[in-house]
This record gives sequence, structure tokens and C-alpha cells, in this order.
Amino acid sequence: MEQVPFLHLGRQYLQIQDDVKREWDEVLAKTAFAGGPFVTRFEEAFAQYCQAKYAAGVNTGTSALHLAMMALGIGPGDEVIVPGNTFVATAWGVSYCGATPVFVDCDEYYNLDTTATEAAITSKTKAIAGVHLYGQPCKLDELKTIATRHQIYLIEDAAQAHGALYKGARVGSIGDISAFSFYPGKNLGAYGEGGGITTDRKDWIDHIYRLRNHGSEQRYYHDEIGYNMRMDGLQATVLEVKLQHLDRWNDGRREVAAQYLKEIDNPLIHLPKVLPDAVPVWHLFVVTAPDRDGLMQHLASKGVQSALHYPVPCHLQKAYNFLGYSKGDLPNSEALAATCLSLPMFAELTHEERDRVVDAVNSYKG
Repeated sequence: MEQVPFLHLGRQYLQIQDDVKREWDEVLAKTAFAGGPFVTRFEEAFAQYCQAKYAAGVNTGTSALHLAMMALGIGPGDEVIVPGNTFVATAWGVSYCGATPVFVDCDEYYNLDTTATEAAITSKTKAIAGVHLYGQPCKLDELKTIATRHQIYLIEDAAQAHGALYKGARVGSIGDISAFSFYPGKNLGAYGEGGGITTDRKDWIDHIYRLRNHGSEQRYYHDEIGYNMRMDGLQATVLEVKLQHLDRWNDGRREVAAQYLKEIDNPLIHLPKVLPDAVPVWHLFVVTAPDRDGLMQHLASKGVQSALHYPVPCHLQKAYNFLGYSKGDLPNSEALAATCLSLPMFAELTHEERDRVVDAVNSYKG
């Protein structure tokens, strides 16, 4: 029995291979590999797409979070509020700056609980990192109001949400600064590693340009301790080609999600909720089940691949034992980690494959 893949990047590549090869030939001919004009061209296109004034391309999404926080002046002695249920890179950005992540529980949409967020603010809090988990925007208006009231920054971690809308605006244009990942499996993914930052502040973006390039504006003159975090030209051209298709691919994901939401009907399966005023891009379609492992095994027996995002919440990761969190501190995040399962989700899923996913989930008896 042929399996229903969780993700199949090869199907996407077949749509754009001629354009990618043509662009790569141009990069190779000009030997513009580390930074350079192709990166600048992508930055301009991505900023316009995100409805932001400026964008910076960097080598990974993790670096994007790190440099975004450095641009805000976050450092030792500062605290940054981070969701307990997110990929750990959100917290890495805080830790790399020498600051302390303060983990907060999630709401019914799996994003930051705004009441818990405000309760966690102290005199040391420098920013809130709102993650658009699974491609669903978090409650940006409420978080922005909280941030303004307490005179702190709002960072958007949009690593999973390229093209998502919140009240008609693109994510990446609403907070003070935003970070994106272009890891290959993302909605907008490179053919290797990549990351990006958007903001309307020219002083911040100029600082990021310097930081990513060894702290240098003029070659061999280093104004501060910097990093080697440049985006490369080959990845920039892949992203620029893909950006032209992103809305169509996101629409395809929404079509898959709409079928799942309509046709999955199993009392043992809890479907994700969609935040009013938000248009998600469904990077992941995450359901929950009391016996998540049993569901995963059942789907495998039906030839349907699935995946876990994420089985251990950040506050219980061994790397953060020193912060002193315990089981029970973030009950919603812990419950999600214990019961979540990601179903196949990409624009090129065939109607037959979608039907097989629905049938497999509905036939699960626990």
C-alpha cells in the first residue's frame, strides 16, 4: 500500500524547477554566494510581501530570532515572555542574548494566553515573543495592547506563518520586529537553511545588517562583536521564486484544512480552533487524542504518515532545568504535548490522499 506522505517537497519542486535552475545559473555565473545582490533583491520582495518597510535575510530562523532580540537591546538581566509550547528556537533567541525566557501557558488556540502573559510581566520584562504556532496568528491586538501598557516590545515569531493574516494585515508587520524561518519544510522554505527579519525601524535593520556580517559595515573594520549569519545567494533566489507561488500554495493548504475540519468526525479526536479575524496558513494541522500514540500507530497501519510537534514543552526541556519549572506549571501546554499529532499537510496532497487521511482518522476506535 502506497503511503500518504506527511510532506512531499518533491511535488512542489516539479512546479518550479525550471525557474530555480535558471536563477541558480545566474547566481553561479556571478559567483554571488555569500550575501550580495540576490539576497538584497529577495529582501526587498519579502518586505513588500509582508507589508513591512525593511527585511534582512540571515542564515537560519534561529539566527533571525537571536539578531531580532539583539536589535532590541535585550541582554543579561532581561526577561522575555515565551510560550511553553513552541519550537525551542524561540527560547534560544532569548538565551543567546544572555536574557531569561519566562514560559507562559497557551490558550484554546494553542498560542499565548494573554491573561497569563500579562500576569507574568515583571520589572525585568523587556519583550513578549508571540509565536504564530502551526501557522495560526496569535492574539496580536491584545498582546500589542499589553506590550504598550507595560512599555515593552512585541516580537512576532512568524517561523510557521508566512502569509498568514490577522485582521487583514500580514503577520510580520504588526509587532515591533518579526522573525521568520525558511527551513525547507516551511510554507516558504529554502533548499537548505535560511531565516529573515522584518521591521519598520531602519536603525534596527541596519544594526542587524551589521551584526550578521561580523559586526562590520566596511570590510575588515569591525564596529562591534558580530556573527557570520549571512544568507547565501542560492537560497535567496529559491525563496524569491517560491514567494511568487506562496499565496497559491497557502490556499491549497487551506483547502486541505477545510476538508479535514468538515469531514473528520470522531469523538476521540479534537480538531484545532481558528481564531476569529485570523486567516491561518496551516503550516501544520494538529489534532489531539487521549491516546496519541495509539492514533499514530492506527494511521500508520492505514498507510498514513503523521508527526509530532512537539512532544516536550519548552519549560520541561532538560536544557532549561536550571530555571526550576516543574510538571503542572503550564497545564495546557503539557496536555497539548502529550496528546498532539500532526496530520499530512501540504498543498499538493491529492483528493484521494486527503480522503484516505479522513477515513483513517474517522476509523480510529481508541
